[in-house]
Amino acid sequence: MKRAFTVLNALGLLLVVFSIAYLMPVVTALIYNDMVMLQDFLIAMAGTATSGLFLWLLTRSHKGELSIRHGYLLVVGMWTAMPAFATLPLLMSIPNLSFTDAYFETMSGMTTTGATVLVGLDNLPPAINVWRHELNWIGGLGIIVLAVAVLPLLGIGGRQLFKAETPGPMKDSALTPRIADTARNLWIVYVGITLACILALKWAGMSWLDAICHSFSAMGLGGFSTHDNSIGWFQSPLIEFILIVFMLIAVLNFATHFIALRSRSFKIYRVDPEAIPSLILILGSCIGIAFFLWWQNTYADFWVALRHASFNLVSIATSSGYASVDYAQWPIFAPLWMMLLTATVASAGSTGGGIKMIRTLVLFKQAGREFLKLLHPSAVNPMKIGGQVIANNIVFAVLGFIFLYFMVIATLTFALLISGLDFISAFTAILASINNCGPGLGVVGPSTNYQILTDFQTWVCTFAMLIGRLEIFTVLILFTPQFWRK
Repeated sequence: MKRAFTVLNALGLLLVVFSIAYLMPVVTALIYNDMVMLQDFLIAMAGTATSGLFLWLLTRSHKGELSIRHGYLLVVGMWTAMPAFATLPLLMSIPNLSFTDAYFETMSGMTTTGATVLVGLDNLPPAINVWRHELNWIGGLGIIVLAVAVLPLLGIGGRQLFKAETPGPMKDSALTPRIADTARNLWIVYVGITLACILALKWAGMSWLDAICHSFSAMGLGGFSTHDNSIGWFQSPLIEFILIVFMLIAVLNFATHFIALRSRSFKIYRVDPEAIPSLILILGSCIGIAFFLWWQNTYADFWVALRHASFNLVSIATSSGYASVDYAQWPIFAPLWMMLLTATVASAGSTGGGIKMIRTLVLFKQAGREFLKLLHPSAVNPMKIGGQVIANNIVFAVLGFIFLYFMVIATLTFALLISGLDFISAFTAILASINNCGPGLGVVGPSTNYQILTDFQTWVCTFAMLIGRLEIFTVLILFTPQFWRK
């Protein structure tokens, strides 16, 4: 019980820190002279900060170091509580918006899924659009990683949280000996690349509002847009190209970006075991799908096919979720291949979702080991990726993750099927949600959104987004009897 109060104490502090995020839409409301939005966001900011402060004061006598077990509990608590508080400005400013839909929207933002239930995005107040996209940006690298840099100053250790939230199977690697320094370095890189993206999009013709919002969602691979037609609203090959570049940057490990910047050398990308396979798979698929669409006469001109195939495939494969055309109208092979890629190409340590490339490589290597074992039962064949020997316990953990990944997809898909949704819509909605991709196919395709779902279906997809963002184990471990035993 004492440790539970320790978790609540830390959660209260983090809610106070999270309330600072409201400053950006507050400033936006001031710039656009929108006094209604200013009032709504100030109320939401005060409510979040007050709630966090009250929770902290109520449990201040239980302040202490968190164990790994309670680190998991705090991570899940944060990723469920923060979207709840983030709904406040949406509920106050958008008429007839239910809490279910508002929570789906904010969970989608913070998990960088990019699925939306809102229509009329073009006419939303600028402060609301900034808030949605800021949630994408904050969630991109992980609100917990940001908190890790702050928690040590508050007397609460951060490594347990970092290990619980950080994506990928190899969580003990760090850029610096101190976890707080690691978190700060990752955010420095993240902020720097975001600023470069903002300037590039403004140069390409976007307004400052659109440039900031789309940079936030591009770097978070969240895919939120300020327009109902997403990137198709701009009709600009230059904007699409710039976003492709930054989405490819965001799908790679930010630790690799940091090391490359510090060493002022691109050689690190060649030794990163995930970077080259991810880029080859994405870019090769762009060319292949372009030829396929040209061959199927979807586009009469190959270069037009290459433009649309490249942008939409990179967007979906990186789990961003932008759309420039309704790719659901393409021959079914193309969008399904894109949905498959969204599960595999993101690097560990990136802002992408899915299985991650490192796990894909582990599975591929393990399959090769099994073939060799059949031919040479006595052979000693350690697994190596990027010149590093992968311990068998990591291989077993990856196999366990993959099993749970597919079982969760199957279970949640059946939950949507039994609620009355058709198979393509149900399957791709869960696949897009758990991979934090955004649009699926069918009734949740790129030309529509998730507003059509019932409340039950919306909550199923919300849970899928959460479990996908926290990589399954972090959430499901809370449902095991062993977790709650002393």
